Amino acid sequence: MPRRSYDQYCAVSRALDAVGERWTLLVARELQAGPRRYTDLHADLPGVSTDVLASRLRDMERDGLVARRPLTPRGGAALYELTGRGRALLPVLRALADWGAPALEERRPTDAFRAHWLAPPLLGVVERACPGASGTVEVRLETGVFHVRPAGPGGREGGYGDGPAERPDAVLVLSEEACVRIVRGALTPAEAVARGEAAVEGDGSIARALGAGEFTPS
Repeated sequence: MPRRSYDQYCAVSRALDAVGERWTLLVARELQAGPRRYTDLHADLPGVSTDVLASRLRDMERDGLVARRPLTPRGGAALYELTGRGRALLPVLRALADWGAPALEERRPTDAFRAHWLAPPLLGVVERACPGASGTVEVRLETGVFHVRPAGPGGREGGYGDGPAERPDAVLVLSEEACVRIVRGALTPAEAVARGEAAVEGDGSIARALGAGEFTPS
């Protein structure tokens, strides 16, 4: 099927030609956390039909945003992962997350939730709390674990992943409610720790910054 287009010679229009379809940016959100099998993507995108998800993945592969590779040398199941152009959508996702975070005032009864969906806005919170810091923060909620990697010195790109970090430089333990308040801007990580609503493990600069706001970049 040919790609639908706004047929406008405009950078915004061209971008929306590629990612403006329903579910496309949410697929990108999931794949920013790492390569996924189709079944994993479907499980973490509640509400999407199998036909629509398959169609979006085909479109993203055609547009150079996603690559597919065999899970094992013998073939079988495939892994989907973002290409460089797909990974370049991270600032777009973060901007949307920052813009949308204030709307997380109340969770509706019909709202699905996955812990790692809080990673994009929390990544910005950690970068602002720890300017110039380098490291990985593992975030533990009662509903799941994810990790964020703030942008660091030397142009290191920030990012996030689902599940525990391999070697975290800090571990932030808090409730889902406290995490939502932090990403909405109603609470800082240091305030959450001071009030006993969160705990930080680790002894490096990024852990100190999250726990007490003391970090000063060298």
